[in-house]
Amino acid sequence: MIPSQFDYAAPTTVEEALGLLAGAESAGDDVKLLAGGQSLIPVMKLRMADPSLVVDLGRIPGLSGITDDGASLTIGAMTPHHVVATDPLVAAHVPLLAQAAATVADPQVRHRGTFGGALVHADPAGDMPAPALAVEAVFNLAGPNGNRSVAAADFFQGYFTTAVEEGEILTSITVPKYTGWGSHYGKFTRVAQQWSIVAVAAMVRVEGGVIAEARVGLTNMASTPLRATSTEAALAGCALDATAIAAACAHAAEGTEPASDLNGDADYRRHLVTVVAKRAVMAAAGL
Repeated sequence: MIPSQFDYAAPTTVEEALGLLAGAESAGDDVKLLAGGQSLIPVMKLRMADPSLVVDLGRIPGLSGITDDGASLTIGAMTPHHVVATDPLVAAHVPLLAQAAATVADPQVRHRGTFGGALVHADPAGDMPAPALAVEAVFNLAGPNGNRSVAAADFFQGYFTTAVEEGEILTSITVPKYTGWGSHYGKFTRVAQQWSIVAVAAMVRVEGGVIAEARVGLTNMASTPLRATSTEAALAGCALDATAIAAACAHAAEGTEPASDLNGDADYRRHLVTVVAKRAVMAAAGL
């Protein structure tokens, strides 16, 4: 299928884009923002989205790129996945994001799809939300009432739903540095380039031969990404030992509400996440 007819605008400033959003929404028109288009265009072709106006953010300078802010990195919302996966700043200070970005779909999608677009799309099976939650990212939004920032813990609110309000645009994501932490993104799929059946974003800080701190994010275990807080607590002070790590990761499914579908039922996912978590944490710890 092909999309329904729609109007197209390509603003060159954030302010112009906000004005277009405000005008369309005040007129009662359905408007969609176009970033990389890897999620929007397919649903428009299926007529699952039928906007009267598409606002392309691709010509706005300053929405793409990665900067070092001292204690954190700022990643522009329009930064392609490929750049996140290969950027030396990300590799040095937040390698979990680079590892996850490298698993997104295929090279074509990674070069076109954007970091911010995937986060705003908030697909529970998508690869970027759980790592962003695990690294405690902060989402920077521009809107008609000015700029505001939302912590990752408050950003993902439901199935394909985020804290981005009508008339707002995600401009960048601020990520604390985790220099020296080990990390790994463990993704379980049946075939290459498939959405994650289950995935685990793991980071650990090893000190004195034990895991001093851990961050564990879960993909496709609920309608939003989750932190495996029970596993994180159990890993604190855990020995660098496969048995001890497995015992901590046995808690990974606590508090989750996975869906049942053709790839596996909820019980299967609850078991699978403990296995993937163990593998991800062990890899992050260098075991």
